[in-house]
Amino acid sequence: MIIAVAAALAGCGSVRNTYGKSTNAQANGAALDFSTLDLRVVIAVPGRPLTAYDISWVDHPTQTYYLADRSNAGVDIVSAETNTFIGRVTGFVGADPRGNDFSGPNGVLEVHSAHELWVGDGPGPAQNSSVKVIDLKLDPPQVVATIHTGGTRRSDEMAHDQANHILAVVNNADDPPFVTLISTQSRQVLHRLTFDAALGAPFGVTAFTDGLEQPAWDPVTHRFYLSVPELDGVGEHGAIAQIDPLSHQVTNLFRVNNCHPAGLTLGPNQHLLIGCSDPSRSVVMSAEDGSIVAEITQVGGSDEVWFNSSDNHYYLAARSNPGGPKLGVIDAETNQFTTSVTTAFNAHSVAVNELDSHVFVPLGPPRAGHPTDPNRCVDVGGPSFTGRGCIGVFFRSDASQSEE
Repeated sequence: MIIAVAAALAGCGSVRNTYGKSTNAQANGAALDFSTLDLRVVIAVPGRPLTAYDISWVDHPTQTYYLADRSNAGVDIVSAETNTFIGRVTGFVGADPRGNDFSGPNGVLEVHSAHELWVGDGPGPAQNSSVKVIDLKLDPPQVVATIHTGGTRRSDEMAHDQANHILAVVNNADDPPFVTLISTQSRQVLHRLTFDAALGAPFGVTAFTDGLEQPAWDPVTHRFYLSVPELDGVGEHGAIAQIDPLSHQVTNLFRVNNCHPAGLTLGPNQHLLIGCSDPSRSVVMSAEDGSIVAEITQVGGSDEVWFNSSDNHYYLAARSNPGGPKLGVIDAETNQFTTSVTTAFNAHSVAVNELDSHVFVPLGPPRAGHPTDPNRCVDVGGPSFTGRGCIGVFFRSDASQSEE
């Protein structure tokens, strides 16, 4: 089922970012005023209140924002240029009463060469997790394929090797967790990497005890990188796994302590920003050798993270940040904390439009019985947003025009 959408989505190919290549004004000598970063626009989402959602994505050539909206069992489509809701592609399992591990949609990623959106979904009645393919060339866009990954829990976050046309998708909640490699050309499953004792043995690991999280692709090393929150039942011990998409092997397991890795994105200088679930910090790691480049202690407790090459900054959905949920910002060149802005309870998704550095963060309503929860949608949008939630758009006062 498709709710009306505009035809503009069928345009040319796109890229999420420039994989660490800064194109920003700051690099060319212009100072950016992050002291003015704030929530400035709120976008109403029709249907059920926005209380359950997951990963989001911005395609900046078409200036289109996509959100995995579990509350409404679909992918919301929003114009990132006009900040208006366009429509929704439905047909996902939605918010399962058993919890997030069974719900969908989840991870969202655009396969640029095919003009397709690939979306992780829960297992549904068939008890078989899947990735659904949305054809963005159609008017309106619709699901054209379902690829099962064989899990009894959800298919979640993903990354794309554009050179070899291979998608890596994580079944984070299965026991043991696993990664499925899928050809984005044939839509066939190529391999399944199960994170069990056999896989961990060469690295001295017997169990991967808290699932798997956000992957990222590095076109320089030709490897996927994957957040591994916990090793051998020790919450302070985590890692970033390095995966060769052609040999189907984990080629390294870079340790990171006191982080509980969740979000992951590639920035400049072959640096990976790790969004730590641990609220005490965020970590920058070298993608080349796994060495720790920096620890940023002013923001932590993050889920999804995003690198914006236009302003050369990382953005973190720091839902468990000490003192309240924040949109955190880190300078990707200096690896120094820049600022943070209040978001909403459990605000764990973030995506940036590189054309104007507008930052999109889904914001749920306050919980019943929690009067101290932020109510940013009502603060900016007024009483019509009461109990509804919204998609918040954060930007600097000097970021209203294209930065590229």
